[in-house]
Amino acid sequence: MSVVEFLKEKERVLREQFKTVEFKSRFEPQLRNLSEKFSLTLSNTLNNPWVGKINPFFEREPELPQTISPEARSFYDKWYQKLDEETFMGDWHCIGQECINSFAEVTDDHQWIHTDPERAAKESPFGCTIAHGFLTLALLPKLTDSVNPENNPYPEARMLVNYGLNRVRFPYPVKAGSRVRARTKLIDLIPSKRSVDVVNEISVEIDGSRRLACVAETVLRVYF
Repeated sequence: MSVVEFLKEKERVLREQFKTVEFKSRFEPQLRNLSEKFSLTLSNTLNNPWVGKINPFFEREPELPQTISPEARSFYDKWYQKLDEETFMGDWHCIGQECINSFAEVTDDHQWIHTDPERAAKESPFGCTIAHGFLTLALLPKLTDSVNPENNPYPEARMLVNYGLNRVRFPYPVKAGSRVRARTKLIDLIPSKRSVDVVNEISVEIDGSRRLACVAETVLRVYF
């Protein structure tokens, strides 16, 4: 029995239990109002596109555009089989102080927690300098090996465009000298006429730590 059927059955049982004259006269207006609220809430829930991602009771068939190129359709069908699977795990990469300093120069962010090892050793709760959160984010193309011309995961594509990010979090700082690596999970595919948006959840791990440095939901537009 699905969640929706279970709730409807509970409502029916309640109605049967309280079909007395006294209850009907006293509580029927409230019950009617409750039923209307339940129906409205259920309708809004079923129409919420996020529900299909978090609850198997509301799983929907993928919706494809009416006109889609054969290349885009073939790509979509191929990668749809890998939804919710880990598609990549990278090698460890060290983020040293020199890398942090270079990023500070480019972004003009010279906050001492990033660039002053002596002060950070004395005053920082981490006991050393830490990498900028945006540095970790900027390293995603390298960490996911997506800029390696010899390892193109989408060779059939005409062009790839970084379309943006849905959400980003930096749960734990990366201390200078730490090693990090990325793991990629395919979480959505959004097809258009001549392109497909590939939505990945990328988790950046820190060597020796159970906490993640970064979790980002990236959107890559693949053109055909």
